Amino acid sequence: MKVTVRLGDRNTVEQPDWMPVVLILDNLRSAYNVGNLFRAAEATRTMGIITCGYTATPPHIKLQKTARGCDEVVPCEHFEQTTDAINALKERGFTVYGVDTVEGAAMFWEAEMQFPCAFVMGNEALGISEEALKLCDGFVKLPAIGMKNSINVGNCGAVILFECVRRYWHRFGQKGGDSAK
Repeated sequence: MKVTVRLGDRNTVEQPDWMPVVLILDNLRSAYNVGNLFRAAEATRTMGIITCGYTATPPHIKLQKTARGCDEVVPCEHFEQTTDAINALKERGFTVYGVDTVEGAAMFWEAEMQFPCAFVMGNEALGISEEALKLCDGFVKLPAIGMKNSINVGNCGAVILFECVRRYWHRFGQKGGDSAK
């Protein structure tokens, strides 16, 4: 099945269905980061975002500023507790990965990824909550060789989503649109 999506500001194009990946946002503080993640999710045809706790959820003025309309396209659901979101996805057959620098986390380019999958993105200052960490099926991390041990959650999420696109297309022969058109 294909869906019609907007290309640029005026044109539409037929695109493949959503990639079976969901982002779970665990109490993110910045609505601007959430908007950034909506843009990355739309660009990669990610099937949805789940906001948890006090994470900004559409409609939200600051989120809208950086999402630039993607918050109206990418499906979104809200859970008060991140653990409830994780359990709901597991019941639907998703493998849940925490994106964190915990002991034993695999570099994102080496980690095994089973589709459908979800990635828990943690709070900018506190990381993923302890309760949510316990429910993750595995962990992936990005290398942080500078003075800080992490990067902006929006940038991190974009890296993870584009790695998912690469693997999904390789595994299932999916082709995407050409953003240069």
